[in-house]
Amino acid sequence: MKTLLIMRHAKSSWDLAGQADHERPLNPRGQRAAPRMGTLLRDEQLVPDQIISSTACRARQTVEALVPSSGFCGTTQWEDALYLAPPDVYRTLLQQLGTNPPRVLVVGHNPGLEDLILQLTGRHHTMPTAALAQVTLPIDSWEEFDFLQNGELAGHWQPRNLSPESSP
Repeated sequence: MKTLLIMRHAKSSWDLAGQADHERPLNPRGQRAAPRMGTLLRDEQLVPDQIISSTACRARQTVEALVPSSGFCGTTQWEDALYLAPPDVYRTLLQQLGTNPPRVLVVGHNPGLEDLILQLTGRHHTMPTAALAQVTLPIDSWEEFDFLQNGELAGHWQPRNLSPESSP
């Protein structure tokens, strides 16, 4: 059994006119939400063994902000290919992981993340900024990862729905 954690980057800023989309940073709301989601990972005992993230500034900053509050001490893999990626790109990257790690967090962008959840579970779930989905997969190795719609959505969280006590 493998666990795939799927997270959309936290809320980004549109303040700098002419700034390339890839370079947009988190806004203050995103800077608050990302550590809250790290705390949620810790509290729900879902700290990943590995993180694979888009290289977009807002995704990088999301990961960097959630790591301290989550207690994450695994490896982080930065992937240009995850910038606005469709589900097939996630599949290809995950299939390269082999038998380990047991729990992986991917951090990316919509609409690819919502499409990924749909292809894995057969159900649509919205992924607003900083949302986190937990999908359990009946596989022993990531090499078996495919879109068979047999994944189970075991959890879905949004920072705005967390109680204030969940804040770091």
